Amino acid sequence: MDSNQVKQRRNTVKLDGETFPFTEGETIYEVAERQRKNIPTLCYDPRLEPFGSCRLCIVDVEGSRNPVASCTTLVTPEMVVSTSSKKINKYRKILLEMVISENHGQLDVDPLRGYASQELKVLADQYQSRTERFGGEHSGISNQVDDNPFILRDYDLCISCYRCVRVCAEQEGDHAINIMHRGFDSQISTEFNGTLKDSACTFCGQCIQTCPTGALADKKAIRNAHLAGEIDKTRSICPYCGVGCSIDLLTKEDKLVGIQPAMDGPANKGALCVKGQFAFDFVQHPDRLTTPLVRGQDGQFHQASWEQALDQAAEGFRKVVQEHGRHSVYGVASGRAPSEAAYLMQKFIRAGFGTNYIDNCSRA
Repeated sequence: MDSNQVKQRRNTVKLDGETFPFTEGETIYEVAERQRKNIPTLCYDPRLEPFGSCRLCIVDVEGSRNPVASCTTLVTPEMVVSTSSKKINKYRKILLEMVISENHGQLDVDPLRGYASQELKVLADQYQSRTERFGGEHSGISNQVDDNPFILRDYDLCISCYRCVRVCAEQEGDHAINIMHRGFDSQISTEFNGTLKDSACTFCGQCIQTCPTGALADKKAIRNAHLAGEIDKTRSICPYCGVGCSIDLLTKEDKLVGIQPAMDGPANKGALCVKGQFAFDFVQHPDRLTTPLVRGQDGQFHQASWEQALDQAAEGFRKVVQEHGRHSVYGVASGRAPSEAAYLMQKFIRAGFGTNYIDNCSRA
């Protein structure tokens, strides 16, 4: 047996009695996740550097005096790990009870608050941690004066996992929000404790979608929480620019109630810009046109059929080209239109009029 074969043989870890291969540099949590081992966590986001603050992902490692955080502990050859035991599950139950006591006990938040908003609720039910046996002061203080139109800052639900702070720094590079004070007095804040509009925030919504309690919530989506019906998700592509971010359209019956980024989207991996995240009002806006309007002899717009509208538009184009030439026509496609419409628009200008005067209002 050569050295490579020996090394390959030794690059294995035993999880709950089963032997699995691993790659050097992987954590216990990553290997367990790949093997569909259910290890709970509240501070972990696969897009972020491991933090190890919630301690829910603790596991037993043979030879270690105390349980270790699986998200920050690297796997070593021939390591023996127990991901679930009576003792470990008791620790997790108590940890969750303590987290919930800080969180005002409000677990049943609406899923429209954000992609990860149900994580604490699901774990509390899984470990039967709704005991309310711990009490004391509450650390969260909601920011009710921040009047931005997109992000609700409901820190009464905050559990200080800092996923929002880390995603803003590590994924967006904005550093718009950070941690103020220390210990029990720690709070999520902006620079100088101001509003998000006065900070470096770009309102991408990343902090909303990673929050495991709904403390940071989508203001526009939760306005539709009162509507009856189950939430359905439909995978689509954001039309606002050429990146092609994958999104999930949230609907209740025939109404669009919100948008969430697709965490497995090949182009965005859970990221969106402010337009892709929040600019969906136009779909069902009361002022949106539902029938063509044609300007009459009186200078006013009047309802017309599609045939009338298209004939009048075509006649207008012909007249302009005859009087001023083909370069007098310039096309600007809408970022709110689907990709197919953008393609037809450029074809209409380039092939129809023989000019390259075509642009799109979308900007990445």
